[in-house]
Amino acid sequence: MLELNKKVFGNIITQEIIGSEPSIAEIKIIFEKELLILVEKLESISKEKLDNLLEQQKICERHVNTRPGAMALNQSKIEMFNDYNKQYLKKINEKFTTF
Repeated sequence: MLELNKKVFGNIITQEIIGSEPSIAEIKIIFEKELLILVEKLESISKEKLDNLLEQQKICERHVNTRPGAMALNQSKIEMFNDYNKQYLKKINEKFTTF
């Protein structure tokens, strides 16, 4: 069963991505804010924590993208999650080059 209250991108939970609320326009704004916050936090993170963060974010990606096929879900919000998550993973990987 899919854990709906699992934080998958900053403070964004699974329910917000696969549910009807918030709207596409609202979740886009939320994703943009969360991405800024998450990237800012990367500035002060250690390499060990960065390794863990990268793994946890990949787990969150699998979590959102692995769901029962019978569920009627808002694909555009899932695609938006994937786009923002990809940007975040890129920033995490860029941070590795500074160590």
